[in-house]
Amino acid sequence: MSGGVDSSVAAALLAEQGHDVIGLSMQLYDHSGEMTFGSCCSLDDLYDARRVAAAINIPHYILNFEKQFNEHVVSNFVGEYAAGRTPLPCAHCNSDLKFTTLLDRANGFGADAVATGHYARVERTARGTIQLKRGVDPSKDQSYFLFSLTQAQLARAVFPVGDRAKDAVRDYAQRRGLPVAAKPDSQEICFVPDHDYARFLTTHSPEIARAGDVVDEDGHVLAHHGGIHRFTVGQRKGLGLASSPTGAPMYVLALRPDDRQVVVGPKTSLERTTMTASGVNWIEGVPDGTVRAAVQIRHRHPAASATVRSLGDSRAEVIFDAPQIAITPGQAAVFYDGDIVAGGGWID
Repeated sequence: MSGGVDSSVAAALLAEQGHDVIGLSMQLYDHSGEMTFGSCCSLDDLYDARRVAAAINIPHYILNFEKQFNEHVVSNFVGEYAAGRTPLPCAHCNSDLKFTTLLDRANGFGADAVATGHYARVERTARGTIQLKRGVDPSKDQSYFLFSLTQAQLARAVFPVGDRAKDAVRDYAQRRGLPVAAKPDSQEICFVPDHDYARFLTTHSPEIARAGDVVDEDGHVLAHHGGIHRFTVGQRKGLGLASSPTGAPMYVLALRPDDRQVVVGPKTSLERTTMTASGVNWIEGVPDGTVRAAVQIRHRHPAASATVRSLGDSRAEVIFDAPQIAITPGQAAVFYDGDIVAGGGWID
């Protein structure tokens, strides 16, 4: 229970259905210190979760996950930027923290399952496997962040709001009189207030802010920068130069951390038809040969038709039918078969 409307409604629905529900909230940082989180994970959010638990008459516990959160999410976030990649902390939080650590805690409580407020669905097939599917509300679907969940984790995962539209979730919260019914959604990474990634990264890793050069595809120096952590593939603004010699807008094409270089060029140079992914998880097992899939390379990005081939050793090759713009290392590539998440991995 994060203190938001989605997880609050998830708990209320399960309690209404007669389940024996225990509310758990994660304390992710030391509230007595000076560290400030964004619009979720705050002390107020923990209070909100407790108020909701009282309103629906379930027990509520706060679990200290400071160490695990720093190890699995924050450290990965900093390390990825230092390596010239653009991380996806929400996916790591779900797979490495929520559905690993929380399942262990669930065992301690004697609980059968872990429920969250994610907009996704799980279904058991006739073969006995568990499928992960998109939430029915396409504007809120969060299955992209859950691609790395295993069969064992999905078998004990429950997503009570996944078959509802967001408006219906808020309507239910209002009818039940939940104290968070009108609470706004969080729109930022919880541990980076005000979207100031650069300040957060330099605070946690001062050496990341090493100056370097902005160069074109031929290696010619066009400008200078204050650290590659300030850039991501596909970025157009904040490059320190207005346009190319021909007058065309310039975009970040690649980051070279060893050389401290930001490579820029025209938009056409961002187009790629092939990519590889590592850490690939095939939810219902590794396929034989190639498979056709709709591959999503960013959250909120339309999935594109492609052929996917397992390379072994948890790696895969993706060949798109049409060129894609800004395939970004560190982001997730998630493979869909209709609404079903076939699998996914981390873009190399």
